[in-house]
Amino acid sequence: GAQEMLNNVYKMQNEELITVVDAAIVSWPKDRKTPKTKQAVNLTGAGALDGVFWGMLFGLLFFTPGFGLTVGAAMGALSGHFADYGIDDVFIKRVRSEVEPGSSALFLMTTNAVVDRVVEELRELDFELVSTNLSKEQDEALRQVFGV
Repeated sequence: GAQEMLNNVYKMQNEELITVVDAAIVSWPKDRKTPKTKQAVNLTGAGALDGVFWGMLFGLLFFTPGFGLTVGAAMGALSGHFADYGIDDVFIKRVRSEVEPGSSALFLMTTNAVVDRVVEELRELDFELVSTNLSKEQDEALRQVFGV
């Protein structure tokens, strides 16, 4: 599942096809109301974002307080904030329709991806790719807010 895919991505990072800044795995057992989220630890990426970013993103995507972060009334303002980084309503709706009970997902924040090679490498795994590309400016703004 998602862990196997993450291992493949690490392998590609060694081949310099992609640079993983940060990653998180979402798994949604069929018998649970909400998915479980876990930030991938031990990433060498110096630019890894703090858990607050993932907590807010997953709160926005799944209405769950992830990573011990409760997201309530700030939701509207928050979604406007994420839209600045290419995480817009279209992206959110796609993720909500793809990630449902009984499935899992791998969220990656990457740079320097050789996209066609990466897609080719992951093709034999059964997955749906939902992506958003940040411009250099968006990336820097995101780091200013959530960087560690």
